[in-house]
Amino acid sequence: MVDLGFAKCCESWRLESRFFPCKVGGKPAWLDLKNIPGKSELECDYCGDPCVFLCQIYAPLNNPDTFHRTIYIFICRNVECCKSNQNGNLKVFRSQLNKNNIFYSPEPPIEEKYWGTDVDVSKWVKTCHICGILAPCHCSKCKVINYCSRIHQIHDWKNGHRETCSTKAVNTKERLIKDNGILFPEYEIIIDFEEIEKPTENEEKELEKYNAMIKNNTAGTLQHEDVVNDLSKIALHEKDQTFSKFRVTVQNHPTQIIRYDIGGEILYISSDNQITNVPKCPECNGNRQFEFQIMPQLLYYLGSTDFKCLDWGILAVFTCEQSCKPNNKYVREYIWKQDIVQQEGSSEIKQNI
Repeated sequence: MVDLGFAKCCESWRLESRFFPCKVGGKPAWLDLKNIPGKSELECDYCGDPCVFLCQIYAPLNNPDTFHRTIYIFICRNVECCKSNQNGNLKVFRSQLNKNNIFYSPEPPIEEKYWGTDVDVSKWVKTCHICGILAPCHCSKCKVINYCSRIHQIHDWKNGHRETCSTKAVNTKERLIKDNGILFPEYEIIIDFEEIEKPTENEEKELEKYNAMIKNNTAGTLQHEDVVNDLSKIALHEKDQTFSKFRVTVQNHPTQIIRYDIGGEILYISSDNQITNVPKCPECNGNRQFEFQIMPQLLYYLGSTDFKCLDWGILAVFTCEQSCKPNNKYVREYIWKQDIVQQEGSSEIKQNI
């Protein structure tokens, strides 16, 4: 059974660490509030800038060490770093805690606005005012606002801090972060089960016809075939059976942004650039397994034209099979980026995903 994730607007307080959220955008809702990663762990392989938070999935397992468990995805927002079928602009981390820990009550959270407000990462470490990761530096003038890097300090100075630094430094901390030009729009991720509908008799016949045409290398010659739906028409342009399966699979839930299937199989978007070798866990040297994938539909929710440079077909996340217990730190996991091969008709396909 595959779990599907969908983006939903909600009040921002529901996406704070105290409620163990699944979320897109904004600042990370850290699980371990004390040992969070900083710029050195989150540097883009290509430009060296800190990657910014994309999304997180709360995914506890049936094990005392994984009573709480969250996977975090970060991405570089520089256009030059978004390279086809390359993952150097992406980072993924895993964090987990026992039921009894120093940050949270062992009792389930109560979904009320002012419940558990003492759970705050700022009580443990200083975080970047711009992106929310570990911040070893602060403004030398007001000494109140913290930054992870020089680049975020300069960005903040140019976008408001210059005017408020001297006189209202304390109040600056309450400045809205949603429109700071760095973070992505914030959404809750709602999880639901995938309902698989069996194809009708006509659909099965059409798929059989299409598969036969692929074997005979005649699929690309059809322009006005009476196909079942637009998805099949688009697949004919791509001449890719894998892409056809992708479209047919997602058509019943076209707004899905996450497919969670730990230990399952990736729903590839193309027959090209499928992963063949997953690096072992750096902590225990054990094997990693597929856990979930981020779908291209998430790109729609990123909103701002500043983020249109970002692109992917799918992002597949692999985590340690044993979910080994980290030594008071966030463990680096592995992410694989697969794009649609650019060929004739691919621009039309990308527009219709």
